[in-house]
Amino acid sequence: MSNFEQILMEIGEFGLFQKLLVAALCIPSIFLAFDLIGQVFTGMNFPHHCNTDWIFAQATNLTEERQKNLAIPLNDDGKYESCEMFTPVDLETSEAYGVNATTGCINGSVYETPKGASSIVTEFDLVRSTLRGPPLTPQLLLCGVAAAFSPNVYVYMVLKFLSGIAVSGILNTVFVIGAEWTDSSKFALCTIICQSTFSLGLMIISGVAYLVRNWRILQLVLYCPLVLVLGLFYLILPESARWLITHGKKEEAIKEIQRAAKMNGRKVPEDLLNQVELVERSKRRSMLDIFRISYLRKRALIMSYIWFAAILVYYGLSLSVDNFGVDIYVTQFVFGVVEIPARLGSLLFIQCFGRRISQAGVLFLGGFACLGILVIPKDLPVVITVIAVLGKFAATACFAIIFVYTAELYPTVLRQSGVGLNSMCGRFAGVLEPLIRLLQVYHYTIPMLFYGILSIAAGGLCLLLPETCNVELQDYAELGNQESGTAKIVSTAEKKRKI
Repeated sequence: MSNFEQILMEIGEFGLFQKLLVAALCIPSIFLAFDLIGQVFTGMNFPHHCNTDWIFAQATNLTEERQKNLAIPLNDDGKYESCEMFTPVDLETSEAYGVNATTGCINGSVYETPKGASSIVTEFDLVRSTLRGPPLTPQLLLCGVAAAFSPNVYVYMVLKFLSGIAVSGILNTVFVIGAEWTDSSKFALCTIICQSTFSLGLMIISGVAYLVRNWRILQLVLYCPLVLVLGLFYLILPESARWLITHGKKEEAIKEIQRAAKMNGRKVPEDLLNQVELVERSKRRSMLDIFRISYLRKRALIMSYIWFAAILVYYGLSLSVDNFGVDIYVTQFVFGVVEIPARLGSLLFIQCFGRRISQAGVLFLGGFACLGILVIPKDLPVVITVIAVLGKFAATACFAIIFVYTAELYPTVLRQSGVGLNSMCGRFAGVLEPLIRLLQVYHYTIPMLFYGILSIAAGGLCLLLPETCNVELQDYAELGNQESGTAKIVSTAEKKRKI
């Protein structure tokens, strides 16, 4: 058993300190849901057509329907085209001979929005812009408030870019610090509980967005509470004692250990504190060591692809709620509800079947659900939505397991770097997802084909990784270790405990 594991047993493996820490770490997940899925509502598209004022200027007595008949062509379904208009000519010619030549919207678009409703699409007229697909880069938490005052789409995009620097780091740090303060037998439980409040955030945002239809006010309502939350976190969150020990900060680590023990009503023996092992400066690791050490390089490359596929499928389904034919607010709420059993159920999966099989299984299920959506006729929207919910269930379970599995695959000295590397690869999927979704203009099946095939391939690669269930977290990387087969993890000792 490692030195810190002995200290953790003296502190209390899951006492009041850890329970309060997990409760505190649940709070950011709610706001991350606002941040990551808020684009569904702030970037909502509404029925629209080209501005027909050019023909109205020639005859002010025309009804709106007559203007449309003279200015806008019909599509194959007998409805007015949303992004095309007849080339402007004088009214007499148009009425006498008709017009066949068409062009894009010259004077912008007119949106059929409910009273008081707006989005970045309507306000910044993104229909006629190459920026139509809303950017998926996660918002910086505090930039959520600033985004409400964006004067144009370019300022809005800059705020999105800045937010991408912070949110991924916050997300990774939240679950890493929780993992490093709990016993390995409780790690999965703590991680998944923290993630489950993300589902609560999804349900909250669907209700708030239904009541607040103006996107600027919606931003303020969702993000203003962060001022209090961030201030509270700055004051109460502890540093990871594991991280302090592995980075040679013994005195700071002992203070954090004593603080945790006091809160749990325990006391760590002085002789045990004096035995705290510090890694020598020459043995400190950097991210480059992930690629220098063969078994870590293998894990990093496979997990990077799995993160990419998992995020692509998750956001591909989450941000397509307006394409399934059912009310967007209802669908989003159902998506939030289904995430709770998906996340909590994933704990049962990894307990019964282990991390590797569970991760591969939900990737396969999510991939086949995406492909299954394509074979259902469009006139059966409820059936399509049911299959999409099944896919969302699998994608959510995948997302829950991937955080647990990834953290257990890396040693403490490289855990933050490894998780950050894999998460970064996943964010590329977030950048590419709106572009992949735009490919539906060529054929509606293309996006779901991408999601399905990539997810199934990721499930196959996952089977090449080792099992980490019931294995003590590794603190240091060992250059001499080589994996053979499936269930080998370098650690100071292995503990066979229930999750």
